[in-house]
Amino acid sequence: MTAAIQRLDTVLRDAVDSGDVPAVVAVAADTDGVIYEGAAGPRAVGSAEPASADTVFRIASMTKIVTTVAALKLRDEGRLDFAAPVDAYCAAFVEVRVLDGFDGDRPRLRQPARRATVEQLVTHTAGFAYGFWDANLATWEAVAKPTSMFDAPMVADPGTRLVYGTSTDWLGRVVEAATGQPLDEYLTAHVFAPLGMHATTFDPDDAQRARCVPVHARDERSDWVATDIDWERSPRWWPGGHGLYSTPRDFLVFQRMLLGGGTLGDARILAPSTVREAFTNQIGDLCFPAHIGTVDAATTGDFLAGPGRKWGWGLLLDTTGSPGMRSAGSGGWAGLFNTYFWVDPHAGLTAALYTQTRPFVDPRILDVYARFERSLYAARRY
Repeated sequence: MTAAIQRLDTVLRDAVDSGDVPAVVAVAADTDGVIYEGAAGPRAVGSAEPASADTVFRIASMTKIVTTVAALKLRDEGRLDFAAPVDAYCAAFVEVRVLDGFDGDRPRLRQPARRATVEQLVTHTAGFAYGFWDANLATWEAVAKPTSMFDAPMVADPGTRLVYGTSTDWLGRVVEAATGQPLDEYLTAHVFAPLGMHATTFDPDDAQRARCVPVHARDERSDWVATDIDWERSPRWWPGGHGLYSTPRDFLVFQRMLLGGGTLGDARILAPSTVREAFTNQIGDLCFPAHIGTVDAATTGDFLAGPGRKWGWGLLLDTTGSPGMRSAGSGGWAGLFNTYFWVDPHAGLTAALYTQTRPFVDPRILDVYARFERSLYAARRY
């Protein structure tokens, strides 16, 4: 087993030495506990401080599964009705319109064909997109210059197709309305504190920010350089779809809770039946788009999920599995700065790989992710 684990270290070192990533951290656990922590490269290019499992990363859209778990917990407790219209919790939602195109530079906006439900927020079938993956919405943003993502229109009628976007930010607002608490306070009290996730936050303190990895991008010579890209400190609202900072070691605790059917140690976050639902198709005959073309190549490349992918509760589901890799029925997701995780209930395994780079879904980083995954499953055979 030791030699197999060393091969995981080699995958990470080779990724840095080849320039595929400026730094990388990977972690893994099975049903018995943590089985791997590894890192290569400095916290920031040019720094002598190494990256580690305790280094702070912006986990971006990995925040979505956390906000989804909060909503599922409230549903378990009978405090949130997934079948209810969103506007039953958020009155401002009645003002949301559907973008139907443009008359010249003027957006054509209309009333949605039906009221969106809380469940549709959870499954990304409410009709909200991201401008970097939707040309019409990108044009609307350039014309309207919104001050908040809650100003954005839908790009499809609720329930008609899966559109990946800002639905989970609205879900965060629903959680706040159902609990009477700000999202950060609810998550801290009911998810993070029970699990001992003390490094996960929307608003890092100065000590945590000092351990944060800068977002890196390639310069004109294709060398990695640190940028000053970051989120607003103490924002006006807590972005339930993208705003968390965490460490690989801390977020692995959350993954282990999902692997454990909603429980880790003495902390029970979700009912086991709810976690099983999270790993079950919740979008019926709809599918996650096989290909999402980029509108903003500096932010993200094309997202190539492949055919037949489904969405559960907060997780992209692998319906077929891959030889030597994750099993069918596994669920996972990612963050915009190239952080990735998966949970494989069949194999009893969960893992994650962290970088902090742009653009998203960089093919070289996806290759590192795949090599780590294959090496991890190979190591478990020893």
